[in-house]
Amino acid sequence: MENVWDYLRQNKLCALAWESYDAIVEACKAAWNWLIANPARITSIGTREWACVIL
Repeated sequence: MENVWDYLRQNKLCALAWESYDAIVEACKAAWNWLIANPARITSIGTREWACVIL
């Protein structure tokens, strides 16, 4: 989950300022919807070699 949050911050939520709490919530919702619209992107984030635990 940390990798997903980091990805969203770097790609959709960085260098922005919002006028209100509601604007922040809407920006986060839009970023989340953008992310889940492409399952391959999520797979890529979750399967980075350095992010996987192999038992």
